[in-house]
Amino acid sequence: MHKKIPLYKQPRSSIMSIQEMGQAARLASLQMSALDSKTKDNAILAIANALQASAPEIEAANRLDLDNAAALPLPIQKRLAFSGKKIAASIEGLQSLASLPNPAGITQKATELDNGLELFRVSCPIGVIGVVFESRPDALVQISTLCLKSGNAVLLKGGREALNSNRILAKIVHGASIAAGIPDGWIQLLETREDVSEMLKLEDCIDLIIPRGSNAFVKYIMDNTNIPVMGHADGICHVYVDKEADIDMAVSIAVDSKCQYVAVCNAMETLLVHEDIAKDFIPKAADALKAKGVALRGCPKTCAITPMEQASDKDWDTEYLDYILSIKVVHSIDEAIAHINRHGSGHTDAIVTASRQAAAQFTALVDSADAFWNCSTRFADGYRFGLGAEVGISTAKIHARGPVGLDGLCIYKWILCGNGHVVSDYAEGAKRFTHKNIASSINDKFNW
Repeated sequence: MHKKIPLYKQPRSSIMSIQEMGQAARLASLQMSALDSKTKDNAILAIANALQASAPEIEAANRLDLDNAAALPLPIQKRLAFSGKKIAASIEGLQSLASLPNPAGITQKATELDNGLELFRVSCPIGVIGVVFESRPDALVQISTLCLKSGNAVLLKGGREALNSNRILAKIVHGASIAAGIPDGWIQLLETREDVSEMLKLEDCIDLIIPRGSNAFVKYIMDNTNIPVMGHADGICHVYVDKEADIDMAVSIAVDSKCQYVAVCNAMETLLVHEDIAKDFIPKAADALKAKGVALRGCPKTCAITPMEQASDKDWDTEYLDYILSIKVVHSIDEAIAHINRHGSGHTDAIVTASRQAAAQFTALVDSADAFWNCSTRFADGYRFGLGAEVGISTAKIHARGPVGLDGLCIYKWILCGNGHVVSDYAEGAKRFTHKNIASSINDKFNW
């Protein structure tokens, strides 16, 4: 039996209770809402420098996690690994994040209600965010710094397999940011399922919960809290190869969508193929996918073209996160869209076609956060979208959908500036509203 290695000897975030953590985060969030861009960006760069300086310590902690996870599937181990190139990529991401504009304090709309009475809709942080995520240490770095940049405090709970890595990373992020002027208490690390259960009770402290995981897990979170939830659920993603697709392009996109990184939510899990192109496309695609080590499962029509294991009804609803792919032949684009809307998770779905009409129909009718034309599903990513990484990909239909970057971590407030104006003047007809859109900014009004 595999012997567990002792946990990395790093103390918990604090000896505070979860309630006290939430209260500390709430207090810090109120102070963070007034932080200037320079302070936040300097803190992010300080974290990047600290990661670089602490790389040996990070790698030592991560090796403990990897040793403890030796019996787990290889895709999970790959996602768990955090050293060398992954640390360098995280540092590069932080440098890029620091260069992005501050998402808070932006005037989204300005309206003159009357002469001297001006209304501004201004972006602002959400407040305190609780994020439960998978065993990916790089996600802790991304999520925490996105929250920092947008002015939010955060309670983080990563997968238990990454406990040692998360502890050292939380320590580094906390220490570097506090030294750079970020309010203490803005980042808190939770470690157990019991911690999550306690966090779900903190509706007085936490403004939003972002759970990353299966549909069942997201539903559990929603059913057990009064806090608003922005779900990042299963990634049952599809690529549909239309009858007017370029076959070589379709094969390339299918292979990249499935194989570029199988253990992520934006990897393709089902390949749909129009029957008019199936006999030419499926054998080429099957050879290319098998060459990458992908085990194929097909519908009866697919199996008749290229021998493979027959897919079950369960396969169409499965997020494999592994080198497994289901393939289905459909008789029309309408059937493809219906299949996606029935079995997909509302995450990311792509069409490969030379027909603009088919592409327009697909992107309009597929009910997903991301609908792509002639490109890999793996592009569904905050960094690749230019959003400064992401805290998750929202499959919900609320203020943010798809990759949730800086803008998705902000809400807005209304700021009204007058000069002794009172409602009775308008109610009694002495004055009338003008309601004119104006080219003005709250920054000009307050000289921010």
